[in-house]
Amino acid sequence: MKDADARALLRDLFDSALAAARPATCLAPHIARLQPPKGRTIVIGAGKASAAMARAVEDQWPHPLKGLVVTRYGYGEACKKIEIVEAAHPVPDEKGRAAAGRILEKVKGLTEDDLVLCLISGGASALLALPAPGLTLADKQAVNRALLKSGANIVEMNTLRKHLSAIKGGRLAIAAQPARVLSWLISDVPNDDPGVIGSGPTVPDRTTFADALAVLAKYRIEPPAAVRTHLQRGVAGEIEETPKPGDPRLARVETIMVATPKRSLEAAAAIAKARGLEVLMLGDNLEGEARELGAAHARQALDLARRAAKPPIKPIVILSGGETTVTLRGKGRGGRNVEYLLAEAIAAQGTAGIWGLAADTDGVDGAEDIAGAVFTPDTLARARAKGRDPQAMLDDNDGHSFFEMLGDSLVTGPTRTNVNDFRATLIAP
Repeated sequence: MKDADARALLRDLFDSALAAARPATCLAPHIARLQPPKGRTIVIGAGKASAAMARAVEDQWPHPLKGLVVTRYGYGEACKKIEIVEAAHPVPDEKGRAAAGRILEKVKGLTEDDLVLCLISGGASALLALPAPGLTLADKQAVNRALLKSGANIVEMNTLRKHLSAIKGGRLAIAAQPARVLSWLISDVPNDDPGVIGSGPTVPDRTTFADALAVLAKYRIEPPAAVRTHLQRGVAGEIEETPKPGDPRLARVETIMVATPKRSLEAAAAIAKARGLEVLMLGDNLEGEARELGAAHARQALDLARRAAKPPIKPIVILSGGETTVTLRGKGRGGRNVEYLLAEAIAAQGTAGIWGLAADTDGVDGAEDIAGAVFTPDTLARARAKGRDPQAMLDDNDGHSFFEMLGDSLVTGPTRTNVNDFRATLIAP
C-alpha cells in the first residue's frame, strides 16, 4: 500500500469514529423521545461535548427550557436559551469554579414537576471545579496538577476529585431533588462507568474518603494540608460521604449513555471492512502505561506482518480504545497518544508495511491542542536524518515535539465530542 493511501485510510477510520459520537447525531433519538414535564426544564452540564450537546437539545427539542453548561475554552457553541461558559481544562480555573457554583444554585428549589436535563461528557471533572467547604480552588488545582503527573488512571483520579468536591459524586443530583434528573452521558472512560464519567455528579458513588486517601498514598502525592485534613475528617465520619447505590435521594435519577468508545470503534471497523480489510478489535477499555501498550501493539503488528507475507493475505487493521497513562520522567511536551505512538514506532523498527495512528477524540492530547499523530514505516529514518534520537525523545516524554518535527501531528481543532482515545495500526505488507 502506498504511504499516502495508508495515511488517508487511517484518517478515514478516525473520522468515522468521531462521526459516530457527534452530539447532534447521537442525541437525536433520545431528544425525539423526551416528553416535556409539567413544570420547568433546566438544562445543565459540563464537559468538552456539553456545549454541542446543549446546541443539539435547543435545535431539536421545541419546548421551553433554560440552563447553563460549562465547556473547555474553544469548545463553545452559539445557543439562545442555554448559557455557555468556557473554562480551563485539565487544570481548573476561576471561571470553571464560578460556573459550577451557578449550576448548583440553578437546581436548588425545584419541584417534583420539574425536569433537570444533565449533559455530561469527558472533561467535566476539571470544569465542574466547586471545592468542598473548607477547600479552595488553589487546593483543587494543586491536586489536579499532581494527579496529571503521577500516572494515576482515570478511576483513581476521579475517586480523589469526588471527595474534594461540593458537586461531584452524586451531590448535584441530591441538590436537585425532588425534581426528576435525566442525565445524558457521552462516555470517555473504560467500561463506561457513569460514576467515573465527569466524576459522576448525578449518580451514586461506590468510592470512599478512605479510597481517596489511598490514591494519595499509592502515588506519593503530598497535597495541601487542607486537603489531607478534609479527607481524614471524612474517614472519621465528620463529613458526610458521597451518596451510595440505593440512596433513596437518587430515586428519581435516570442515566442514559448516548455515545460510547465501543460504538465509535465499531463505526471505524465497519469502514475498514467495507474497504476490504481484516479487523482485529482489541477492545475499547485498554489501560496501562502508554509506552508499554504501544510497544506491545507493535510486537503484535510485527507478528501479523510476518504471517501476512506467507501466503499473502488482506491488509489488517488493529483497533483499540481506552485511556492510557503517562508517568512523567522527562521535561517534554507529553501527550499519552503520542507517547503510545512513538513507543510503537520504535518497537516496529521501521518495518515496511506498518503504519499507526493514535489520537484523542476530543482533539486534545494531554495539554496540547493536537489530537495525536501518525507514524509510517520511515518515521524513525526521517527523524534520524534530522539528527534526532527517537528513544531519547520518548525518554523525555516529548512525543509531541517528535511528530511535529516530522509534520506528522494530527490536528483536528475542537471536535466537540469525547469518547476517549482511538488507536489504529495498519498492516499492509
